[in-house]
Amino acid sequence: MTDAIAHFTARLTYETDVSDVHALLEAGTPGFVLVDSRGPQAWAQGHVPGAVHLPTAEIATRAPAEIPRDADVVTYCWGPGCNGATKAALEFARLGYRVREMLGGYEYWVREGLTFQTPAGRDHRPADDLTAPRWAVSCDC
Repeated sequence: MTDAIAHFTARLTYETDVSDVHALLEAGTPGFVLVDSRGPQAWAQGHVPGAVHLPTAEIATRAPAEIPRDADVVTYCWGPGCNGATKAALEFARLGYRVREMLGGYEYWVREGLTFQTPAGRDHRPADDLTAPRWAVSCDC
């Protein structure tokens, strides 16, 4: 039982979800920095409004000058089938940042019906019934 408690505590320490990230952005939480770790073409296809574009390969050289050391950093990539956000979070951790990974990535951001940014402006899609509660504001988890 102790192992399970340690495991789930660690997960909640180093992972967050789309809903929680959305709440942090909406609240304008001081010190919160959302990092999109994808390449330029993926960023241009669409990204979370307010995110900082910092591809994983550039984190070690750019982050110290661009991201405050005391920031609450959350990384994201394409989606649950991609471990790019994990790689990006590892780079931030190696630099001594407090960092978490956004589960679901950009895919779940869009699938949950949240606004995203493209070169044409802001947009959104209807929420997917399989990723966002249909009749409630929250899944109450």
